[in-house]
Amino acid sequence: MNKLLALCCATLLAGCGATTTIDEYRPNNQIMEINGEESVVILGRRDAGHYDTDREFIDCVASKMEGADIGVFPEQQFVDAIYPWFEPRTAPKGLKRLTRLMEDPAIKQQIERNHIRYLVWLDGSTETHDKGGSISCAIGPGGGGCFGFAQWEKSSIYEAIVWDLTNLTEKGRLRVDSSGTSYLLGVVAPIPLLTPVKNDACASLGTQLKQFFTLDQVQ
Repeated sequence: MNKLLALCCATLLAGCGATTTIDEYRPNNQIMEINGEESVVILGRRDAGHYDTDREFIDCVASKMEGADIGVFPEQQFVDAIYPWFEPRTAPKGLKRLTRLMEDPAIKQQIERNHIRYLVWLDGSTETHDKGGSISCAIGPGGGGCFGFAQWEKSSIYEAIVWDLTNLTEKGRLRVDSSGTSYLLGVVAPIPLLTPVKNDACASLGTQLKQFFTLDQVQ
């Protein structure tokens, strides 16, 4: 029984890896220079009432981007500093709206005061679909246990758009697509074999975004 369980787990684990692809658009492959005092802010796309980009994912991407050369300004601190112009109902959805906002001296002053050079809009979600199988658990006089097998597909699709707040231009776009199958094996106790779809998407997107920027060495 133990050998059979080990064989089943090994077989399933072999298929538990996430498949991740990333597409990048950057005009002329230009690197966006950023000096040691400037920072990047990552904002999740939100629509008041029914849509909210995963805040945990945003924090994950920010942690992957941050390094000795790149400072990441906290999302909520940015939203509070320019309240209410980046709340879900009022946030600019395009560069024309952003340009009009930046004509307001108070908004421009807050951005300059906090040394924010680039804004990264992050949009997307992680979904579960194509569920199959079943697990049943029971408790009897001789003990209890679970039996069965279940699986489901997960996919993470996110897009990042980079805006330059100084030149008021779009500097590039990234799209990451990560998918994989997770399993739940019921042999006495439920054994989950989970595919790290969202983690892989975060690592890929954060690493690629980080490569968009370099420390400006000009003094």
